[in-house]
Amino acid sequence: MVMTKVTITLIHITTPSLPPMTFRSDLDIVATALDHQVARARARAVPVLAQRPLATLIDELRLDHFARQGGLEGAALHDFMGRYLKTIINLHQPGYLGHQVAAPHPGAALGALIDALTNNPMAIYEMGPGAAAIEYFVINWMLEKVGWTPAPLDLERLGAAGYGGGVLTHGGSLANLTALIAARSKVRPDAWREGNRDDLALLAPGNNHYSIERAVGILGLGTRNIYQVPTDARGVMDPDALPRILAQVHADGRTPLALVANACSTAVGVHDRLRPLGEFCRTEGIWFHVDGAHGASALLSPEYRHLLDGVELADSLTWDAHKMLRTSAVCAALLVRDHRALDSAFSQEASYLFHDKEQPGFDFLPRAVECTKSGLGLKFYLVLAALGERGLADYVERQYRLTADAYRRMSGIEDLDLPVAPESNILCFRLPGTDARQLELRRQLLVEGDFYVTSTQFQGQRYLRLVFMNPETTLDDVERLIARIRRFVRETHGAG
Repeated sequence: MVMTKVTITLIHITTPSLPPMTFRSDLDIVATALDHQVARARARAVPVLAQRPLATLIDELRLDHFARQGGLEGAALHDFMGRYLKTIINLHQPGYLGHQVAAPHPGAALGALIDALTNNPMAIYEMGPGAAAIEYFVINWMLEKVGWTPAPLDLERLGAAGYGGGVLTHGGSLANLTALIAARSKVRPDAWREGNRDDLALLAPGNNHYSIERAVGILGLGTRNIYQVPTDARGVMDPDALPRILAQVHADGRTPLALVANACSTAVGVHDRLRPLGEFCRTEGIWFHVDGAHGASALLSPEYRHLLDGVELADSLTWDAHKMLRTSAVCAALLVRDHRALDSAFSQEASYLFHDKEQPGFDFLPRAVECTKSGLGLKFYLVLAALGERGLADYVERQYRLTADAYRRMSGIEDLDLPVAPESNILCFRLPGTDARQLELRRQLLVEGDFYVTSTQFQGQRYLRLVFMNPETTLDDVERLIARIRRFVRETHGAG
């Protein structure tokens, strides 16, 4: 018998050790840089904006280097933050009078950080129970402010009638689209499967937000089927014109999908009269959607809530937290008076998502365009919990009052056209001369960096537009802007 000696050699396979997480130290670098930047912006020590060419920024930020080599941490991250923060628009600088986005409260940043690192896509409850619970609470809080019935916490009652509903979305455009999808599902329950019949019409003022027209296009309804409701000289919809417009819709063989109202308008910040519009829609059985992306936050204020009188008659409401609720972009709510309208808006199957299961919470997925959805409620809730309802109401009231004061002060400038007395925190003005002259003033302001203003088209002319979003902006800043306008007028006297 031959014996064979077998030798077994054990090979120790070593796994390369992962580099230690540098989150805490890198977080300190980022937090210190941000804290310093915001402090300098609030002190007016940096320009609102300093634009440079795109190719220059790609080079100076060394984007290609880090994409190929890695290593953006520690000292390299410190250097990157210094470079990057020179490229931003400083919303915390009191000279920011631009677009309708918040100079956010720090709580919003903390919420965004928590959501980003935990990464709980909470559209289905099991993928983010805490985030889903916060969104459920936030939606109910908003429903209560509108005057609608919040959803029950007793989940056994969720299928019943008699309460409202909603969902947080990634922006007001998605919220408006979702509202019109819900309206279509009510008017044409078979549209999801059978498609459109080319017989629906939307009633809306000509000055509605562009996302309304975009939603009509996305839904395949055709923008030619938007029937414009006349407005007065301020851009407010005329309720008395609705019977005539509706008669034309019917004469054209069409069925009204919805009436859309502004609260407030994007251009000049005025509010449609919601009560007569809502009463008309109730009588005629028309879905009534209020685009309150900017102005709905006035519902928190006893002083300004009257601007949305009748909002409770609406079927749906868009309300952006990233505008007047001190929350970073984006966080928008689509609210409905009857939850069933939203719960039946989408008709889809996905076996890996929709199936029978033990459910201790609530899935928002059936109400949303998005499948993967951030925990949007967290960053708004941390602002709400820090300031409280009264704190947010104080902010809204302060900004509205400041805008009214600015209007009275600027009314004293000779030949300055202020087309509308402000109802919100939006104020438009125009110098004598051409549209090009208005844009030249804006160009000079942006180059100098002390102020950031936008422009808008109103009643066929170009106006410059101030939106008082920053809680640090004061009437002294308005006086400085007036002085700059006067200097521009002197320097361009007689110019078109």
